[in-house]
Amino acid sequence: MAWPVQFLFRGLRTVGLVLLYYVFSIGITFYNKWLMKGFHYPLFMTLVHLGVNFCLSALTRRVMQCWTGKPRIILTWEDYLRKVAPTALATALDIGLSNWSFLFISISLYTMTKSSAVLFILFFSLVFKLEEPNPFLILVVLLISSGLFMFTFESTQFNMEGFIMVLLASFIGGIRWTLTQVLMQKAELGLQNPIDAMYHLQPLMFLGLFPLFLYNEALSLSASEKLFRVTELSPLLYSLVMLSVGGTLAFGLGFSEFLLVSKTSGLTLSISGIFKEVCTLVLAASLMGDRMSNLNWLGFAVCLCGISLHVGLKTYYSKNKVPSVRQLSSKSSELQLPLLWQNGDKCEDSAADDYNDEEEEQEISLH
Repeated sequence: MAWPVQFLFRGLRTVGLVLLYYVFSIGITFYNKWLMKGFHYPLFMTLVHLGVNFCLSALTRRVMQCWTGKPRIILTWEDYLRKVAPTALATALDIGLSNWSFLFISISLYTMTKSSAVLFILFFSLVFKLEEPNPFLILVVLLISSGLFMFTFESTQFNMEGFIMVLLASFIGGIRWTLTQVLMQKAELGLQNPIDAMYHLQPLMFLGLFPLFLYNEALSLSASEKLFRVTELSPLLYSLVMLSVGGTLAFGLGFSEFLLVSKTSGLTLSISGIFKEVCTLVLAASLMGDRMSNLNWLGFAVCLCGISLHVGLKTYYSKNKVPSVRQLSSKSSELQLPLLWQNGDKCEDSAADDYNDEEEEQEISLH
């Protein structure tokens, strides 16, 4: 293939994968917010999403096994409960609280507050010694913190209860992604492929979130005409279909992130995630009527500068220093890359390119 044609093909492929990632990432945010206007049971919604994710990941594992002829990894009960359970519990609380907050706050405030997850990820990365101390990290923390303060200062749509929920979700998200990095770096577990990780995480996530659902929503939901007291079948089917669509979007988001990282690089997804936040806020202002002052926009810009600085530092040190974390060889014929999530979405990988004959190694590092 001629060089210009190959270059054009790679460019179009990257743009297509980024757009696919945007569709699922932005789509699920607006979809959940829209659904919460008429269905005030976010924890039940999250449980349905987990069930759909488990079914789709199990189906994908079956297809991959038939395609490759190799059996997929199945953990022992001891490894499952001791090593996977903490990550699953943190992930369940992060997602549950995030969805719960949509009952109280706007998309713009949610997006901005969720960006603070980078701070907590940095903190727990230092605690677990996954990140080396660096003086520039202080500047990153100051930029993101001051940006968050300016964004929420005198906000006309500020809600303390929802803000605390998202902030708590971001804090737990820091624990979540740190544990996820540790989990996916343990080569002996064999969970480097995110489909396998999703398959093993979903059941424990469901069990971890179920008690909170019983405490907060079970009684109200059982008396609601949305599901259990329906008088006709069509409203029940409509509710189940709408909930399942959200679960499909959640699975599509994880898979689109995986494809983008495996076909391009972790840096591509990191930069795409920054622009995704801009797109989300612009759409929230135009479609949802979110009101933002000049100070709020300035705070958002300052926060993005902090996140961009963090991305740049990670890229610089990964190229100029010996990686401090375990690396995975890309020689396997299977897609064995972990996901990279932005904002509480957040793992960083270098991927082997289809057109590159060199053998590369992929470093898992938190974002």
